Amino acid sequence: MKNKIVLITGATSGIGEACAEKFAEQGASLILNSRNTAKISALGKRLSEKYKTNILELPFDVRDKAAATKAIESLTEQWEKVDILINNAGLVIGVDKEQNVNLEEADVMIDTNIKGLLTMTRLIVPGMIQRQRGHIINIGSIAGEYAYAGGSVYCATKAAVKMLSDGLRIDLVDTPLRVTNIRPGMVETNFSVIRFRGDKKKADTVYQGMQPLTGKDIAETVYFAAAAPAHVQIADILLMPTNQATANVVSRSSEY
Repeated sequence: MKNKIVLITGATSGIGEACAEKFAEQGASLILNSRNTAKISALGKRLSEKYKTNILELPFDVRDKAAATKAIESLTEQWEKVDILINNAGLVIGVDKEQNVNLEEADVMIDTNIKGLLTMTRLIVPGMIQRQRGHIINIGSIAGEYAYAGGSVYCATKAAVKMLSDGLRIDLVDTPLRVTNIRPGMVETNFSVIRFRGDKKKADTVYQGMQPLTGKDIAETVYFAAAAPAHVQIADILLMPTNQATANVVSRSSEY
């Protein structure tokens, strides 16, 4: 991955942070995006010191089209030729039934998970086409395939990520660009804490009695797709813990 520029949205926690670590370890230059300027600064400092690789911190909210556009247009010649775009920024809030959903929270999920991904794709992919090289990796979810109680809005957003990935792959079929949709099952990150609106105790119960995936597991899979030979397009990967079969079919044991 040396001489490659990798842009990661939502890079300061969970899967995004693990991807940043993995690609930095492999010598890539990283553009790290996050809303949290303090976290992005700390992560950039840590990775640059640990791996001696080039890091650019690009703080903005992917929901803000104007801010995203300004940030991407500000990239210097050294950084503007993005090789890999990892659309990772995403979240889920609440476990309400659809008829009771908080519409403001629904807007946040839709604006981040769908519209934010689309904004970044629109800003980065035309340059990739012009350069005739590039790889777009979207972090979807098993929730995009299997609906479950209390998750209808989030599931809908991740189903949209799958359709956006498939549609982009069709639109780019006459180019050397590749599109990959990574769909994780249960991953233990800060994700569930946000779902339960900051209640760590409730979030921990999601993973009781089973061994979930980690952010590192997903990062290894993302890197596997990115490192495939140029003529190989790994279009879609669904990965789950061994004891998970669908979004809500999980075997639990007292061993964990």
